[in-house]
Amino acid sequence: MAIKKVLVVDDSPTERHIIGEILTKQGLEVVFAEDGETGVAKAKTEMPDLIVMDVVMPGLNGFQATRAITKDAATQHIPVILCTTKGQETDKVWGMRQGAKDYVVKPVDAAELLGKIAALG
Repeated sequence: MAIKKVLVVDDSPTERHIIGEILTKQGLEVVFAEDGETGVAKAKTEMPDLIVMDVVMPGLNGFQATRAITKDAATQHIPVILCTTKGQETDKVWGMRQGAKDYVVKPVDAAELLGKIAALG
């Protein structure tokens, strides 16, 4: 599956901008959501090829949003990469249990993120 459209879910305008820049420079179409609830809704309306999901957000956090997306028949095929400051191994294991395909620790390293996306494609 070629990845063309990416949904970036992050409550930080700065992080959305940084990740958006990395992805658009690769020729990818990027759509944004500023919280977990909007991210889950946009996953259904936008049908992206990939979701880059922050974990620490108000309301529905990234773990909960990832679980909602990966358990829903309409969106379960969309891979999720968690992108967070939570760098503990237990956080990574928990994130993968929620249905995430991969995990990137902030600050985001462009080469690492793009490598993980390429591995999914």
